[in-house]
Amino acid sequence: MADSACDDAVEQLAALLDQVEAPLKKTFENVHQGYPTETLVRFLKAREWHVNKAQKMLVDSLNWRIQNEIDSILEKPIIPVDLYRSIRDTQLVGLSGYSKEGIPVFAVGVGLSTYDKASIVTAISTVDDLNYPEKTEMYYIVNAPYIFSACWKVVKPLLQERTRKKVHVLRGCGKDELLKIMDYSSLPHFCRWEGSGASKHSSNDPDDCFSLDHPFHKELYNFIQEQALNLELIKQGSLHVKIPEQDPEDAKIVEVIEAEFHKLGVEKKSANGVDKD
Repeated sequence: MADSACDDAVEQLAALLDQVEAPLKKTFENVHQGYPTETLVRFLKAREWHVNKAQKMLVDSLNWRIQNEIDSILEKPIIPVDLYRSIRDTQLVGLSGYSKEGIPVFAVGVGLSTYDKASIVTAISTVDDLNYPEKTEMYYIVNAPYIFSACWKVVKPLLQERTRKKVHVLRGCGKDELLKIMDYSSLPHFCRWEGSGASKHSSNDPDDCFSLDHPFHKELYNFIQEQALNLELIKQGSLHVKIPEQDPEDAKIVEVIEAEFHKLGVEKKSANGVDKD
């Protein structure tokens, strides 16, 4: 798209946003953090520069933030700490460091997470895609089993070209490739060596970027506690965030993935002499 057309789209979206109610404008300030134009561009990119679609996506996201009190979510710690630890141990996400360009490196242990005390992975990705579009520079997939490679061949053509270019499936733990963009100290623990034990998670290992004892998680949890103490909001209980309705195109991709996993599972049983029925 030409620069002039992009500028026109941003101006149109900004004009539409000026018409929304005050609460939405207020929460938008927390979204853009001083960079309103860049934020509008992210939503436009996510909807292929269709202004009306981007406006609906943005307004839906702002309403979601208000309904779920996202602006004050860091003022509500999950206590006791053992409950928070159990959630961390079933939904493995962590900040391992920064790239050489200063971009945060987040690790997600999809194959190790059980999600028995938190939302399923599809719900997590839906929240991310619909409310935080174009926030990820690149995806690197490591330690992928054969079944993923088979599914990836089917799913890849269904993705937008912009998304396909962001996804890189690396061989093994991906250490050599990842060291081109980050220092060793920023490598997720499961990318530092090859072997069957490389992906094991230890909830008490401070070098494990998924562990609550990792510096990032300790700092985050302590920050949330401090915010709550300042506002006298500490109370025991669970945190619930409503999952927005999934985008129809994303839903189709999920259906394809599930179908491929089912097909591969049937083929594996057949190869092992197990009756398909």
